[in-house]
Amino acid sequence: MIKISRLFPLFLIPLLAACAIDSSKKEIAESSSTPFDAPPDWAKEVVWYQIFVERFRNGDPDNDPTPEDMEGAYPGFVPEGWKITPWTQDWFRPDDYFANMDGKQGIGGHPITGFDQKLQARRYGGDLQGVLDQMDYLQDLGVTAIYFNPLNDAPSLHKYDARHWRHIDRNFGPDPAKDRETMANEDPTDPNTWEFTEADKMFLKVIKEFHKRGIKVILDYSWNHTGHTFWAWKDVLEKQQASQYAEWYEVKKFDDPDTPENEFEFSGWAGVPDLPEIKKTQYMDHADGIRAYEGNLYSEEVKEHIFAITRRWMDPNGDGDPSDGVDGFRLDVAAEVPLGFWREYRKVVREVNPDALLLGEVWWEKWPETMIDPEPFLRGDIFDSNMNYRWYRAARHFFNEAPDELSVSAFVDSLEFFRANLREESNYAMMNLTASHDVPRTLTSLFNKTKNKYQAKPEDNPDYKIHKPDEATYQTLRLLLAQQFTYIGAPHIWAGDEMGMWGPDDPGNRKPLIWKDYEFEPETTHPLGADRPKDEVKFNDELFNYYRKLINLRKEYPVLIHGDIDFIHKDDGKKLLAYSRFDESREAIAIFNAGESTQTIELPIKTGSDYSEVLGGIIVERKENSLSIELPGRSAAILVSQ
Repeated sequence: MIKISRLFPLFLIPLLAACAIDSSKKEIAESSSTPFDAPPDWAKEVVWYQIFVERFRNGDPDNDPTPEDMEGAYPGFVPEGWKITPWTQDWFRPDDYFANMDGKQGIGGHPITGFDQKLQARRYGGDLQGVLDQMDYLQDLGVTAIYFNPLNDAPSLHKYDARHWRHIDRNFGPDPAKDRETMANEDPTDPNTWEFTEADKMFLKVIKEFHKRGIKVILDYSWNHTGHTFWAWKDVLEKQQASQYAEWYEVKKFDDPDTPENEFEFSGWAGVPDLPEIKKTQYMDHADGIRAYEGNLYSEEVKEHIFAITRRWMDPNGDGDPSDGVDGFRLDVAAEVPLGFWREYRKVVREVNPDALLLGEVWWEKWPETMIDPEPFLRGDIFDSNMNYRWYRAARHFFNEAPDELSVSAFVDSLEFFRANLREESNYAMMNLTASHDVPRTLTSLFNKTKNKYQAKPEDNPDYKIHKPDEATYQTLRLLLAQQFTYIGAPHIWAGDEMGMWGPDDPGNRKPLIWKDYEFEPETTHPLGADRPKDEVKFNDELFNYYRKLINLRKEYPVLIHGDIDFIHKDDGKKLLAYSRFDESREAIAIFNAGESTQTIELPIKTGSDYSEVLGGIIVERKENSLSIELPGRSAAILVSQ
């Protein structure tokens, strides 16, 4: 504590405080074991759990969204008769107010005709109190890192259309009315005027409670665009080129006040008019593919705004100790933002917390065929990790024979190819995911033999199956999960997959979670009016326990986290695959029989120890320098040296 004399020059107090904070940051940096160009060690050790708050749990009905909160969200108006949808309602049953949307136009001028369009008006009232209420559940499951979809204040259900980047959504906290007033009284350009809203304070409590449980927290942001209700964009719309934020956005042409027409043109992300894009030093038309490119954000002011928000959530009280802040960020549509900006961003983030994680959404080069090689983003100067959709597409292709059959050798070649040009520390930190808010739920993805995100819902493909998957799909899921949790990289769970939820691509992958203490209506409705089975909707204890077992195996046998990998058995004819995860003291062997018939497999071993099968209790026969195991069709086993 610095004692200040009454005669001490007051103008020096801020300088001394800054020096104290800088000193504190220096001490934290010196105590960190993470080099600037390396991922933090914790990134490869965690099991991720992704939370989409609006659909997680409604812990406080008093803060539910109102029509006022939704102004500006798609479809651009609040339908007559709108109200919160009951959490347990059949997802595909139309809300009463859906009929009041027929024949109207949504944002962008497109007529509202489809069920998926109408679903965008739904709200269920999920909030941060719901997250606080279920922390024991998450701890029991065993997850050790939370990835939050955007929490910034926004009118939509998904929150990628920010009204304010600097605040948590008003309806996620306990007092939306007070938070609206707090935000209105601030100067958005001056961080010195920013206060913590009631929702902000609740999020800080969420971070604190997760950290008490040893669970990391990262927050999703899109620095590529804002919503069209964002305060700076509204100023541009009103004042055109006279706005002080005119250079924040990718405006192609301003309105000429001397003509009756409105000539105003701008670039919206993926052509979406309610997501105006932040201006870059060079404009990139991604119509022919998305690729890494040099450059930066055009406006220094918008960069400083972004950096201030980043520091705010990493070190909320500004004392130089980031332990009360988020542990990193997931960066949305990262490949559409220039590399120069990301290099600056990494420096800002690592200056605040040297052990923070930066995880990119580097995904499609050209949808639906070509995925981006994330290598330019993973050299140590930009991101630490990436959402590993490439792994899932290959694994689904092999285990599910979707969209066609893939041999064992081709699957292994794909895995080796994905790793070949990346640094090993990046490979170990990759987020290996089977589903997310942007693709069908894992069970539904496996139930259909189509490409994973191509025509993956009834409105795009009337034959796409949306009902409860069959037992063969559950068998495939168990195979896939065994591979996910024994492979190099950090496994990820899209909230609800562990409960046994199913659902097609967005918006059907965003159903409210099926908690045990709720009684749900059965699913009987098809959005196209087609026949479908009547499906009971309830929590799947058996699947939950399988996820929990795989998580515990990673914790019990760290070789599954840190170990090297050696593909020791590949049999294309019998569809058998085995690989060894090993270090100096232990070996774990993951074995997969993707065929239909029982097979006897003999495998070489790297230690002289006895081995046990720890996944299903299958008997293992030890020979002199090998192991023999009889493995049923469509199943997996994990052998661990003792």
